[in-house]
Amino acid sequence: MKLLVDTSIWSVALRRKKLTVAEKTLVSELEVLIKNMQVIMIGPVRQELLSGIADNKQYEVLKTRLALFEDLPIYTDDYERAAFFYNICRSKGIQGSHIDFLICSVATKHKLPIFTLDRDFSIYADYLPIRIYQGRY
Repeated sequence: MKLLVDTSIWSVALRRKKLTVAEKTLVSELEVLIKNMQVIMIGPVRQELLSGIADNKQYEVLKTRLALFEDLPIYTDDYERAAFFYNICRSKGIQGSHIDFLICSVATKHKLPIFTLDRDFSIYADYLPIRIYQGRY
């Protein structure tokens, strides 16, 4: 089973220096998923991960690590579905980022569970046809 990995998971694995026991378990799970070639990356998640890194050397190191993962292409219908999902959630009083809804759109199209720590996705799942990956963490 392939998984669309959200920024929140990558951030713990690649940007944090001190990890809790739960975070170490999460990183171990991500490593297994990577070894089993189950991880899917999209460009907007890559952009979020690389944004906000002030040190150019750290930026280049992270960019090089992420280069191992090819981006799943995103097309016009993905953006249109993301806008539709945004509208559905907004009509229910739920706010979310455009990237979150794009993740939901791509995951829905490709029937991919979303691997995330972001609790907003559980709220979106009440109204959108997304699945959240329930890992060991």
